[in-house]
Amino acid sequence: MTFPVIASDPGLAAFGSSLTAISLAELGDKTFFMALILAARHRPRWVFIGAFAALAVVTVISLGLGYGLRELLPPGLVPWLAAALFLGFGLKLLIDAQAMGANAAQEEAEDAEAAVNAAEVGPPIATAWAVIWEAFALVFIAELGDRTQFATIFLATAPSFSFAGLLAGSLVGHGLVTWLAVGAGQWIGGRISERMLYRLSAGLFLLFGLASLRQALG
Repeated sequence: MTFPVIASDPGLAAFGSSLTAISLAELGDKTFFMALILAARHRPRWVFIGAFAALAVVTVISLGLGYGLRELLPPGLVPWLAAALFLGFGLKLLIDAQAMGANAAQEEAEDAEAAVNAAEVGPPIATAWAVIWEAFALVFIAELGDRTQFATIFLATAPSFSFAGLLAGSLVGHGLVTWLAVGAGQWIGGRISERMLYRLSAGLFLLFGLASLRQALG
């Protein structure tokens, strides 16, 4: 399977695919708004370190799960599995986008603010390590079971994607979106169309699914 825009090199295809998928999935996500809110209350660089570290840990876990699933199955079955996961995930994103309200991004922001407020009950957080740990814990918990984690797992099941390429692309995507959240989140947050992002992600995963299906058919 190859990324439709990048050359057929597995490393480049994996990098481009994961970078695009993760960036689309993370923009306007709950963790994006968590980083935005925390950066408005604390030093942005501390928030970035904690949030990015949490996303990096979840990424490694997710890639490990995807690669583990790939190794457990017969090689001939893996492309079929990847095609089914990609197509199913893409269709689910389309259905979710259709059912999504006009204020979906605002709802994500409100959920994120509620989680941050619950975590900050008590004495003010002042030290760098306290802020880093708060950002890490909040983002790590929010990212588990999130659509970004499932996207990473599904990408790792594709037999033509290298681990190094997926890891690099995912980390760059997470780093870029987290940097945008802590640096320009207030400006970006009010201009995000959650429905459009879901549809773009859906189209991307449907393309991945068709490419995997073509590989499975030989």
